[in-house]
Amino acid sequence: MIASVFSKSRPFNYILVSGLLVLCFFIYQTQTVDVTSNTSFSWLKGIQKSVILLLLVASLFVTNFIIKRNGLSKDNSFSALFFVSFLMFIPSAFDDFKIVLSSFFILLAMRRLISMKSLLTPKEKIFDASLWIFIAALFHFWSILFIVIVFVSIIFHVSGDYRNWVLPFIAFFTVGILFIFFSLLIDKEWLNVVWNQTGTDFEFYYLEKSAGNAALVLYALFSIVFLFSMVFTLSKRPIIMLASYKKVIFIFLISILIYLISPDKNNTLLLFGLMPASILATGFIEINKDSVLKEIVTGAVLATGILLFIFQL
Repeated sequence: MIASVFSKSRPFNYILVSGLLVLCFFIYQTQTVDVTSNTSFSWLKGIQKSVILLLLVASLFVTNFIIKRNGLSKDNSFSALFFVSFLMFIPSAFDDFKIVLSSFFILLAMRRLISMKSLLTPKEKIFDASLWIFIAALFHFWSILFIVIVFVSIIFHVSGDYRNWVLPFIAFFTVGILFIFFSLLIDKEWLNVVWNQTGTDFEFYYLEKSAGNAALVLYALFSIVFLFSMVFTLSKRPIIMLASYKKVIFIFLISILIYLISPDKNNTLLLFGLMPASILATGFIEINKDSVLKEIVTGAVLATGILLFIFQL
């Protein structure tokens, strides 16, 4: 039933998933706010949480825009459903301003890179994407690894023009010089904050919590199934779309690498992989003709997301 409902791209479906996202956000906030403290919910914190909600809702629609605009799925709303379902795996994202902001900037960058298959204004897209990635790195340093996707896109589409290879470096120096200038002008501590993020950590101490452990394992299991399905069915995809699907795979793999090497590790880092994971999951559903399997998979992902969300409150 769930698969049949989301097999069409109806406004009601997007209202439904958006409402679910907002509902989960407010449930999480009511469970985490310390009502006994007078300072636990200041105006500043309230504004920050409102921005987090707006960014997550915007991320949902930017993801949907990327998919629809670039023909990465058929006329359905599975990607929106999977995005919100996977988001429920990581309710800690509702409280992590920096990761949410960084992942949103990465989404804006990926929007530019995936659209490069049209070969319209490639230089602007390369520069814009690089700029967004380096800005994202100011909030979570290791998101800078997504710059690899810029060079992958250049190789796929416009490798013949040497100027395209220079543009990411121009973007790097632009962001770097402006950041250093404003840091020295306003607060030198900003430099230390970014520098302290450059370390690596392969430990998983936070997994002592069983709910977080279960969320990570189940997210990994679903993702592996969807990833391998995409890899082994690439030959069945339209030739014109192969470069875009390959970029999605690279984006997902880099999101895993960011999770593995980042210090202060937590499940919120999985947010960087939500867009590609949603595309991979949608691809799995679309390539399978068995309607029963579609219902089982969509129902399983949604139900797992709801249960994990409840257990992590």
